[in-house]
Amino acid sequence: MYAQRKTIKSKVSITGIGLHSGIYTRVALHPAPAGSGITFVRADLQGLRIPALQASTTALDYATTVGKDDVSVGTVEHLLAAIVAYGVTDLDIHIDGPEVPIIDGSALPFMHLIDAAGTRELGADMAVLRIAEPIEVVDGDKSIRITPSNRLVIKYRIEFDHPTIGRQSYHFDFRDDNFLRKIAPARTFGFIRDVEKLRAVGLARGGSVENAIVLDDRGVVNGPLRFRDEFVRHKILDLVGDLALIGRPIVGEITAHRAGHALHSRFVAKVIEAAARADEGLSEAAPSEPLFA
Repeated sequence: MYAQRKTIKSKVSITGIGLHSGIYTRVALHPAPAGSGITFVRADLQGLRIPALQASTTALDYATTVGKDDVSVGTVEHLLAAIVAYGVTDLDIHIDGPEVPIIDGSALPFMHLIDAAGTRELGADMAVLRIAEPIEVVDGDKSIRITPSNRLVIKYRIEFDHPTIGRQSYHFDFRDDNFLRKIAPARTFGFIRDVEKLRAVGLARGGSVENAIVLDDRGVVNGPLRFRDEFVRHKILDLVGDLALIGRPIVGEITAHRAGHALHSRFVAKVIEAAARADEGLSEAAPSEPLFA
């Protein structure tokens, strides 16, 4: 199974504040040649290039961060989710600071940005990672599992001891559902009770009611919600962005329960590890039953 490599037609940019750093940055998306992959380019640091790959992941507290040589780019998941949704495989992301702007807390602004740039095929193929045997990561009552499918399907469940959230589940099928309408608008969320703790460790400095759903002990402070189940939809958005770090499209049915960026990362690492074993012919599966097809 192969997918066409794709980039954008023209350069586009967006500016905003970083959710955790509180620093204003400008992100400019540049077309890239086939085979170059998705790369962050620190324009403020002599163009240091950081591949958007699992091997570059450096931090996972409340957001996904990639880095190289003690230089990092944080909160990359919403932008990467939009890139995945549009099927873009080759792109240079120039950024003049340490964190991708949070904008409104969703992937929608980045979807609009890529739509404005337009996309074009590069006349080259990329192998799709097709799951042929289950892979699972479990951490207590948290888990992520992928099983074979002919397309990417994500089933996500969350549980929060909060009257507005409670138990939520959502099923998203990349073939039959519309990412732009059903997932991209879902915003990140946080609790007022956690703000002081986060800021004490240098996080959430740019967070506000303008770029996140804010909850107190009774409900949503800055309603209305975009969806009744916006919280679980945002978890799917985060997972799609984290899956981008595999470095190529993947198909399979993913079931996630109470997971987050840290477990997403462990899952991605395990998928990549299994794929590498299969590619090297070192899988425990019989030759007629490869992990990936």
